[in-house]
Amino acid sequence: MLSKITSIIIAIVAVVMLYMRGELLLLGGSAYYALMAAGLLITAILLFLNKRSALTFYALLMWITLFWIIWEVGFDKWQWIPRGDLFGVIGVWLALPFVVRPLYQGQRRFHPLLGSTVIIMIALVVGLCFYDPLPQEGTISNERAPSATTGAGNDWSAYGGSTNGLRFSSLNQITKDNVKNLELAWSYHTGDLRQNDDATEYTFEATPLKANGMLYFCTAHNEVHALDPETGAVKWKTAPDNDHSYLQQHQTCRGVSYYQDSSAAADNSAAQPAMCRKRILQATTNAHLIALDADTGKRCADFGQNGEVDLHANMGELRTHALMQTAAPLVAGNLVIVGGSVMDNGFNAGNPSGVIRAYDVITGHLVWNFDPANPDNTAPIAADATYPQDTPVAWGTLSADLKNGLVYVPFGNASPDELGIERDANSNTEKFRDALVALDLKTGALKWRYQSSNNDLWDRDNPSQPSLVDINYQGKAEPAVILPTKTGNLFVLNRLTGKPVYPVEQVKVSTEGGVDGEKFAATQPVSSLNFIPQPLTEKSMWGISPFDQMSCRTTFRQLRYDGNPWTPSTEKGSLIFPGNNGVFNWGSVAIDPERQVLIAAPVRLAYKYTLIKRTPQTATKRTFTKDGQPYWNENFHGDYAIHIQQLASGLGIPCIAPPWGRMVGVDLKTGKTEWLRRVGTTKNLKISFLPGNFPIGFPMGMVAHGGPLVTAGDVVFHGATADNFFRAYDSNTGKLLWQTELSAGAQATPSTFMGKDGKQYVVIAAGGHGSLGTEEGDSVMAYRLK
Repeated sequence: MLSKITSIIIAIVAVVMLYMRGELLLLGGSAYYALMAAGLLITAILLFLNKRSALTFYALLMWITLFWIIWEVGFDKWQWIPRGDLFGVIGVWLALPFVVRPLYQGQRRFHPLLGSTVIIMIALVVGLCFYDPLPQEGTISNERAPSATTGAGNDWSAYGGSTNGLRFSSLNQITKDNVKNLELAWSYHTGDLRQNDDATEYTFEATPLKANGMLYFCTAHNEVHALDPETGAVKWKTAPDNDHSYLQQHQTCRGVSYYQDSSAAADNSAAQPAMCRKRILQATTNAHLIALDADTGKRCADFGQNGEVDLHANMGELRTHALMQTAAPLVAGNLVIVGGSVMDNGFNAGNPSGVIRAYDVITGHLVWNFDPANPDNTAPIAADATYPQDTPVAWGTLSADLKNGLVYVPFGNASPDELGIERDANSNTEKFRDALVALDLKTGALKWRYQSSNNDLWDRDNPSQPSLVDINYQGKAEPAVILPTKTGNLFVLNRLTGKPVYPVEQVKVSTEGGVDGEKFAATQPVSSLNFIPQPLTEKSMWGISPFDQMSCRTTFRQLRYDGNPWTPSTEKGSLIFPGNNGVFNWGSVAIDPERQVLIAAPVRLAYKYTLIKRTPQTATKRTFTKDGQPYWNENFHGDYAIHIQQLASGLGIPCIAPPWGRMVGVDLKTGKTEWLRRVGTTKNLKISFLPGNFPIGFPMGMVAHGGPLVTAGDVVFHGATADNFFRAYDSNTGKLLWQTELSAGAQATPSTFMGKDGKQYVVIAAGGHGSLGTEEGDSVMAYRLK
């Protein structure tokens, strides 16, 4: 009876597999699963007829499957899962005594061929648990030497540690040898949690500053908290009126900035300090720039109107939530400089200007403005004038070379990001789309620009803070700026001239296809230092079973894919790899300037882009997915709405094989990647078909949203992965040295400082990420040596 039931189940599996594989075969896909389905069906029939040959036949199928797996994916255990898990389970079941005995009328409990095959396969799988073909082992041996470009020291007084944006600290009390002894010093709960009417992408991504003897950070609702750095006790906090709205596209605040009057630094008297000689500058999600007294949290009345500047000024008529600020403003000298963020693909026209504005940090008066539509006129705009709309925006944090008086602006795209039908190739707008721009710090005058992509139609805006570092590339000293991009390029340029230091090649890409009227650039820039993912093939498709892998293989065959990141979007659907989340995002990279070492966490995720034709009748109507969810990328009044979704199976599992997240160490003297490894595990992963989070931490390599921190102790600190862990690595080799599980996702960049108790602290925000689906929370956690 058991054999009959088993045979029926195997037959059902075979029929489903045969149906799914038939669809794939019609698309020109692999025939293997069709052959395997036929083999399963034969096994089921033989088993139903009580034939011992069923076990022999299935043993042969297992060997055929093994050789096919090795041929397709080698010895990558994670890619063995969808190809072999189901067949392995069936093999184990068929080899069990209570299945074998009835076929031999009780004379034998073990089938020699199938039993030995199963044992060999199990031993092979167990052996693979100790082997991973991905990691690239190596050691960076550069000696530490003084550098003209500096990071943070005892304090962490700017978003990236300093205006150079290096995410580096010269502190070395915590080292690669003793980091294993870190313990929790304190944790603090902000009390600011996502409400039901808040945006879906509600995130706690702040990097805490340490300055003025306090720790400062902002929350998603734009509260600013000041803590005692050694205990986590609250000194003061602001409680602004929170505008809860699910229509906000991004509800986050990645950081605040600090300004200190030079006279305040020199004044060591015990007298009461003057109001606002030390300031916290905050840019809010509702587009206001606010100055707070760093000692008390009270608004600086001399700044703008009662402590704030309305960044809607001179922007013309704007739609609700169209303009926002998510990045920390840049404080450089006596200026506070901001870009802006807009709603991606919300409307075809009437989107806020991407103007860069510099304000006097004391008065809030506009000192200069760099408007991409009028780049030659940087004098403050007239009170009754309006900046032209629909220009490229710079939504990330800016950097500044104070010695040479330059500001670096990573311009991105202009909405709509994925459509260029109405673009004017000769306009100033196109010159600054996806361009790194160097401006004169005092006047805003354009010094140089460098285009990181040509006619961007994939939302490949520049999200990362540029990093400024002096390097000795191939024996030649260069003052460099490094720009990480969503495509995976790391452009290394001379920061005084904008000329490439590392070679850049213009590669030919497809200009055919797409939708009517679309125009494509004939080439795209590729830096010699890049982490552009290898092209996908059908073999690259993944899943946790043969069924979702077959589904992903079928989807791959149905989509247009040119084998590079610049495949045109289509109405039938295109595979875009990497997608709009990019290889690098706002977390940027970390650079040790003393050893000329770059640490990065590149991401690998593929997306499906589908253009949906709009008509005069549907120009303002919302479009919805099959499950009734509205699109974000509506592009009202435009030619097409844009549907972007991760390339995933019906179970919500990424269709491309892991790793989805990696960490790399690069020797900037040579441009060589010396080591590479997976980061993050599957623990705490939210999966649609599971009632809770995934309980086991398989080290596949998870998506990371947030940046690394590197220190002179040769330690890399990194949260960001989608598993609630905070980790420390050896910057020389990438070896994991320490980890701790947090109460929530740490999609943030950590910072470090020296406490007045003589202890080095490392702090990170752990509040989760609404779009990434990590555990939500409201914690800031600090660690020090035991």
